[in-house]
Amino acid sequence: MEETREISALFHLIDDPDDEVFTTVSDRIISMGTSIIPNLELLWETTPDEAVQERIELLIHRLHYCDLVQDFIRWKKLPEPDLLGGALLVARFQYPDLHVNTVLQDIEKMRRNIWLELNSYLTPLEQTNVLTTILYNYYQLKGGEIAYTEPNDFLLNKVLDTKKGNAMSNGILYLVLSDLLDIPIRAVPIPRQFILAYFDLDNTQWSQLSLNPAEQIQFYIDPMSGQVFTQKDVETYFRRISVPATASFFKPLDNIRIIQMLLEELAKCFETGKNAYKQDELLQLASILGE
Repeated sequence: MEETREISALFHLIDDPDDEVFTTVSDRIISMGTSIIPNLELLWETTPDEAVQERIELLIHRLHYCDLVQDFIRWKKLPEPDLLGGALLVARFQYPDLHVNTVLQDIEKMRRNIWLELNSYLTPLEQTNVLTTILYNYYQLKGGEIAYTEPNDFLLNKVLDTKKGNAMSNGILYLVLSDLLDIPIRAVPIPRQFILAYFDLDNTQWSQLSLNPAEQIQFYIDPMSGQVFTQKDVETYFRRISVPATASFFKPLDNIRIIQMLLEELAKCFETGKNAYKQDELLQLASILGE
């Protein structure tokens, strides 16, 4: 954006000690949209005062965030919001300049490597073993316990970079690849876990899910490692946590709910410190998806 007299005047007031003045200036700058970001970045580079630099960084973040809110609203309104698109929106919260094409290329390479090993004669377990072997052995994907000190572990772009995630981010990668390969694997809302399940359904039958969805699940997958579990293993888990295994725990989660959960979990990484405002923003995005 070309620097006008108004922009110049606003920039001169960014360091004003009066919070009310700064709030007014901020709101006006935000109203100009993301096209003003290059001007703010130039101002940041030529400003020696760290406190003013922090204010500029916050303004740039707020501009990206306003754009992201609109993108989440548009994604939610799609006829079939896709999980990959939602996960990339979450990644953009931390990395607004994310090169989406790089992520898509990495996903496509993974999909192709798995597809080359699949054929129509494989059993469900054999299909899953192909996906798991390539993801966890060939690509060396690792899973760690959820740590709220590591926000990058929740973000798909960083999982692809580092080959390290947690149950949620690894699970989302597994689900994205399953969907691209037409393998009927979905996440199910088993308490205190993020677990995947292989359903005995094809892509035209999801609306015909029985009243007891567990009857249509062949086995379960732990996205931390790709390990497979049986129905008996899951029933043992429910007994151990003293929770009745009702049908609702075996109904597949839709993509909007998965991304909402991801936002809620990522928000826990910003409970304290100078980035605490990010928790409020992430929870606002989660509430937009829940409306």
